[in-house]
Amino acid sequence: MTYIMAVDDDPEVLETLGRVLEREAFDVGLARSAAEALSLLEQRVPAAMILDIMMPGMDGITLCRQLRRDARFSALPILFLTARGSTEDVVDGLDAGADDYVVKPFEVAELRARIHALLRRSNREATASSIIQLSELKLDSDTYQVMIKGNRIQLTSTEHRLLRYLMENPNRALSPSHLLQAVWEYPPNTGDPDLVRAHVRNLRSKIEKNADRRYIRTIHGVGYMISA
Repeated sequence: MTYIMAVDDDPEVLETLGRVLEREAFDVGLARSAAEALSLLEQRVPAAMILDIMMPGMDGITLCRQLRRDARFSALPILFLTARGSTEDVVDGLDAGADDYVVKPFEVAELRARIHALLRRSNREATASSIIQLSELKLDSDTYQVMIKGNRIQLTSTEHRLLRYLMENPNRALSPSHLLQAVWEYPPNTGDPDLVRAHVRNLRSKIEKNADRRYIRTIHGVGYMISA
């Protein structure tokens, strides 16, 4: 049975999440704090995590960043579920390493769809061919690492999926709306382009940090492209 963890300091929200996930036939782990979540993670790694931001003690942003620094959880699909819904809040959450972001109050159907999309993408990655190479970039789908001139860089699951799609479609300018459908599996004309922009920015900060050129090009008025 697929195991999902939900972390929220509000008992009513946590109870609701538990019911929603159990109705989807998931095995559910519930935590009311980051400390409790870390304790549960030592016992069992979930297939995905639903994470609140505003919690006493360690907040969700800090927890997400801590998990992304740990190789065991660097590819763990993380969805923020929070009342903080400004563009700046969304970007902060994605910059911390989250894969998706849902604002409270939430529609159960939307949350359910987002969770299933996260799991589908994760399962598809597990069966994808392990190595893809384009010019100096070599992407390893087994380890979620990209290698550039001998340097290994750890990616999150969404960064890996986005980079892989760009590498599989070289010399094509891909719009944010196209990427939202192809990478995040959102229906047409839905999703926030800031989701794409934040992940492209995160990818660039990792793979171009010590590089002598830009790998992911911005095609102004269109989108993003990797050149073969």
